[in-house]
Amino acid sequence: MLYFARWKVAAILGVILLGALLCLPNLFPRASIPSWLPARQVSLGLDLRGGSYLLLEVDLAAVVRERLESLADGARTRLRQGNIGYLNLAADPANERLTLRVRDPAQVPAAVAALREMASPGDAATPAGATADITVSAAEDGTVTMALSDAALRARASSAVEQSLEIVRRRIDETGTSEALIARQGQSRILVQLPGVEDPNRIKELLGRTARMTFRLLDETANPQAAAPPPGVEFLEGDTPGQRYPVRRRIEVDGANLSDARAGQNGQTGEWVVNFSFDSVGTRRFADITRQNVGRPFAVVLDNKVITAPVIREPITGGQGQISGSFNAASANDLAVLLRAGALPAPLTVVEERTVGPELGADAIRAGLISLTVGAAFVFLYMGLAYGLFGWFANIALFVNLLLMFAALSVMQATITLPGIAGVVLTLGTALDANILINERIREETRLGRPPASALEAGFTKASGTILDSNLTNLIAMACLYALGSGPVRGFAVTVAIGTIVQMWTATTLVRLFVAGWYRRRRPKLLPV
Repeated sequence: MLYFARWKVAAILGVILLGALLCLPNLFPRASIPSWLPARQVSLGLDLRGGSYLLLEVDLAAVVRERLESLADGARTRLRQGNIGYLNLAADPANERLTLRVRDPAQVPAAVAALREMASPGDAATPAGATADITVSAAEDGTVTMALSDAALRARASSAVEQSLEIVRRRIDETGTSEALIARQGQSRILVQLPGVEDPNRIKELLGRTARMTFRLLDETANPQAAAPPPGVEFLEGDTPGQRYPVRRRIEVDGANLSDARAGQNGQTGEWVVNFSFDSVGTRRFADITRQNVGRPFAVVLDNKVITAPVIREPITGGQGQISGSFNAASANDLAVLLRAGALPAPLTVVEERTVGPELGADAIRAGLISLTVGAAFVFLYMGLAYGLFGWFANIALFVNLLLMFAALSVMQATITLPGIAGVVLTLGTALDANILINERIREETRLGRPPASALEAGFTKASGTILDSNLTNLIAMACLYALGSGPVRGFAVTVAIGTIVQMWTATTLVRLFVAGWYRRRRPKLLPV
């Protein structure tokens, strides 16, 4: 016990030195650290730094409506291909179904068979790995009903929330906002915390737009001023108030096939535009559509609003295009950000918004530092007065424990909050439990008349089992908090868990090294406990 090989001493000192180096970047502003230096820092949470808190909700009803609209378009195409006449094709989002009536009762079986093909797992609107999401049934009067299944709807809704979560993260990253916390909350909500962002209006505008861009042909035979559009056509508004476009419902090219979008200026007119490019699939599809429809207007639709509807002058085969309109520098850049990040599968609404000022965060930091300093001072004094020299060894180990804990948080680029500071303060007290067990065991062995070397051996060896058991129960509790909690609760659990693991090492290894070095030099007759 009293002998440490040189490589063990070097390894222990190396761990401490590495911890100190990993903590160093936290002493400097992020902007002053060179980009080539792989330095990581602990970030301050919303309650310490100030910023904005947004709680967004995914409109799952829109997911149902979109699926029903997709089914309606597919039903028209399939029934038309099968020469099956029908009437009263209508979607019922409230009951999650689509109904129509076949004109000829003899064609009902053929209609049911054609519509059931749309329920196959390979359908484009069905999530990967999902089963058929619709059931098709027919009544005696020729009414055919396509109903969405509950299981498939739940899977589709969950997929929409996960996809929205990823797109929200991309959009916020594109704006340059750093250290944002984005997490799912409940079944249909997304939590967004933006430390340092005191005016979240631009972020809200970016997150509130679906940014679903499609390229569709106009129906030149339809009258935009008519009361109702013809089948397969819808009237959409343009940039000019009162302007309406008869846009075909069929999507020729989807914005999901965009590979890039950048804001720029037109070299001839100087107006702001958005330059875009397609991936290989979009390039091929865009070339085919423009080749087949030269001389016809082609609408660029964003969130059910026509941005522009230029006439196709010639086939566009390069996979690149330009969106022009009433843009300025900011709006063109925002649209480019939205297109690069991708479209949301459903609209998002802000259900809760809070702004935390930096003054409140500064007060919280000050209170946390005071509590940490006072707690450390009392703990240090107690250990020094209660156990003498061995208590001061434990205090040195406690300082190393804090150093290594912040090094681990820096490597993880953790965000520390008020509960995190509470976890650090709690770790101060629990970190010395192991040293108290060891010192009390040494004191007990000394009272039994054992020589110093034997008492030290027994203190560190026999207390190790109790130390392991007590810390394992603590780690189990923190694992439960992390698994069942969210946000700051998880931060508290991570902080305490790291402190628990580190203090086991410092108590059983680092303090033992100090005691062994002291004993070899002094060879005392009595132990100072």
